[in-house]
Amino acid sequence: MEREFISIRWVVVGILTGIVGGLWLNAVGGADTRLFEVVALGGDLFIRLLRMVVVPLVVASLISAAAGLDTRYLGRLGAITLVYYFTTTIMAAALGLVIVNLVDPGVGAVLQGAQLPKEIQERQPPTFADLLRNLIPANPIDALARTDMLQIISFSLIVGVAINLMGDRAQAIKQFVHEVLELSMVIVRWVLYLLPVGVALLLMRAIGQAGVEVFAPLAKYMGAVLGGLAVHGLLVLPLLVWLLGGVPPWRFFKGISQAMITALSTSSSAATLPVTMRTVERELNVPGYISRFCIPIGATVNMDGTALYEAVAALFIAQAYGIQLEFTQQIVVLFTATLAAIGAAGIPSAGLFTMVIVLQSVGLPLEGIGLILAVDRILDMFRTMVNVEGDAGGAVILTNIVGRK
Repeated sequence: MEREFISIRWVVVGILTGIVGGLWLNAVGGADTRLFEVVALGGDLFIRLLRMVVVPLVVASLISAAAGLDTRYLGRLGAITLVYYFTTTIMAAALGLVIVNLVDPGVGAVLQGAQLPKEIQERQPPTFADLLRNLIPANPIDALARTDMLQIISFSLIVGVAINLMGDRAQAIKQFVHEVLELSMVIVRWVLYLLPVGVALLLMRAIGQAGVEVFAPLAKYMGAVLGGLAVHGLLVLPLLVWLLGGVPPWRFFKGISQAMITALSTSSSAATLPVTMRTVERELNVPGYISRFCIPIGATVNMDGTALYEAVAALFIAQAYGIQLEFTQQIVVLFTATLAAIGAAGIPSAGLFTMVIVLQSVGLPLEGIGLILAVDRILDMFRTMVNVEGDAGGAVILTNIVGRK
């Protein structure tokens, strides 16, 4: 095994530095200080470095995976991947509903209303037909420029299957795609040397801006979300990986620790994607053809943490407004939260935009989103960790089910 590219001890140092620095930064003025602007700039640069390599990595990974597999085998791999992702996502949303019904975090809540962000006010929620239509890019170059991951995945898989069917005539293209993939991974290694610094800056920015005073009115809501994420992330997913993937929880968590920390700090499944792919291959011995196929798809459609959060948030908003949702309405929330999570982009706070779909499905006021804005970024960090954990778990389980080449 190659030498570890960055010691986890340094990443832990980065986490502690970010927490302590964030609390100090908030105490001396938070977002109103020049230092906060410097910290925010450094964090943004680190995320941009990660995102810079996402598109070439995803395109090369999926084309390479689809081009190198038997087409019948590719169909089986894709079917198992999608079944696993959909099943765990709906399980997460159901768990969220159970927890919020048990603890009733919104009952009796006295909250200061916040203004609904303008971008959410102006955005029309997509219909199911829109989601299907957007699977196929009218202009692949435009999809690449906009980083529309669903369209990029569709285009890459189509190209990969076409190359596969061309056989030896496409050998030069296969080699080129393979070299682009290797080049992308070299850049990923360079970026990850900055991981401790990036983690420190991003945590310092998040804590320095939010502070601790915003937590008190929403403590019960935060407890419901974090409790649900803990149950799903520490019990449900590790148990599935152990039973279906043959990897015990302690080894699984040790193997994906760097991906989880990156997810915590970036709040982005897409930005964490290069780290997730690298760690499951190096630490959990997932074959490249599986990680290249299922991890990019998972970073786009597998959002367990987001589905759980949206289910909890929808019922919390209903309770805060004194609206009683019947069982059938909660079932609607379950399925719309699942579908909305699948359609959510792997970027920070993407769940806020898809939350519109969930609230509209049962007639809840969209202004309710303003009630949870103050703590959304903190919760986003933890739900992204669960999203990424689900992606890595899927790769391990697929490896055990379909076997190694």
